[in-house]
Amino acid sequence: MVLDKLGDSLKSTLAKITKSLFVDDKLINELVKDLQRALLQSDVNVQLVFELSTKIKERSREKSPAGLTQREQLIKIVYEELTAFLGKELHEIKITRKPTQIMLVGLFGSGKTTTAGKLAKFYKKRGYKVAVMQTDTWRPAAYDQLQQLASDVGVDFFGIKKEKDPVTIYHAFTKKLKEYDAVIIDTAGRDALSDELIQELNQLNAAVQAEERLLVISADIGQAAQKQAQAFHDSCKVTGVIVTKLEGTAKGGGALSACAVTGASITFIGVGEKIDDLEMFHPQRFVGRLIGMGDLESLLEKAREVVSEEDAQDMQEKFLKGEFTLVDLYQQMKAMKKMGSFQKIMEMIPGMGSLKMPQELLEVQEGKLEKWKYAMDSFTKEELENPDVVSADRIDRIAAGSGTKVGEVRELLKQYRQAQKLMKMFKGEQDIGKVMKKMGGKLPKGMGLA
Repeated sequence: MVLDKLGDSLKSTLAKITKSLFVDDKLINELVKDLQRALLQSDVNVQLVFELSTKIKERSREKSPAGLTQREQLIKIVYEELTAFLGKELHEIKITRKPTQIMLVGLFGSGKTTTAGKLAKFYKKRGYKVAVMQTDTWRPAAYDQLQQLASDVGVDFFGIKKEKDPVTIYHAFTKKLKEYDAVIIDTAGRDALSDELIQELNQLNAAVQAEERLLVISADIGQAAQKQAQAFHDSCKVTGVIVTKLEGTAKGGGALSACAVTGASITFIGVGEKIDDLEMFHPQRFVGRLIGMGDLESLLEKAREVVSEEDAQDMQEKFLKGEFTLVDLYQQMKAMKKMGSFQKIMEMIPGMGSLKMPQELLEVQEGKLEKWKYAMDSFTKEELENPDVVSADRIDRIAAGSGTKVGEVRELLKQYRQAQKLMKMFKGEQDIGKVMKKMGGKLPKGMGLA
């Protein structure tokens, strides 16, 4: 999970509020100390943590509006202040003109070229005609890397391998670029923001006149992100920030919060190594996931990309009733693999992020799914519809007939039983508030999830 330690700490902190009998100065002071500890451990700047703490303390004296208890109001305040702390609103890049040009800038090692490929995939999936351009004449592998990524994604690639002037490269393709909705331009980096790099970027930007200039910054640099973001903003007038490698570091809180206060809003976050592991940064949704409220809107967006609305509704009804078959489970898991890891999906469902799920249920690899499909081909119709009838003798028969191991068939059946047990926990729990209460939390009335 992205910032899992911070998320666990915040959930524990809010759990104290839900379990407390009264909201008094002692509870508020404990809450503030817990928040400070969690944010500092995530490498957020001390001054920023102090400012956030002060705001929460001041607002905790507010009178609760009608319909909210003091505890619910306090959770609402924490949610709102954390959201404002991380930028408050979504900074969406809209493809309004043809071509909309997005120029990526940043230092060596920030992940610019990989991000160019991810952005290309992001906009292609949304129906736009996309091209990528390589103007990095410093890093020898940059040309080949972006060309390969473009091929993998299925978008057009532009670049001149031995040309040393990025402006010349851009001008060579100016007319062709008019055929595209979005053009993503990868630029050169350096080990540090030098006068030479600033001059090169300014010359290229004068030629491109890009609608968006996005700073790509690695989350693992922590608090140093603020200085780097401010320096690029002052020199290149960046319009937004993409934070990469957010899934693999405890320092991500520093990068997220530092960028937000520079005035250059975070537009995207990198949440994994795969080409699809790029998300628009919604501060409200992000905080919702961190504190266990979920992110249903993002989950629905992911689902729409891999399964029809009719199929999704059908599967939802079967699973909530606990009446799904082995085939239903397989199809659901196949669709979920396309959406991302099961663990990421669970984080988006209100209350589910707090569940201690069996690790084998969270980490279903593609190879396992293929073997399970072979095994299912040897199940009878009765066994597929009611796996509980599968005895040890039948397991031996299925394994022999499908060319799989007995242990693999048993693992498939175990996966089915665990999914069945999980769904029984939520059978009839259609109301999100009830689910949150069962998980030890409570969704404040009138409080949106998005």
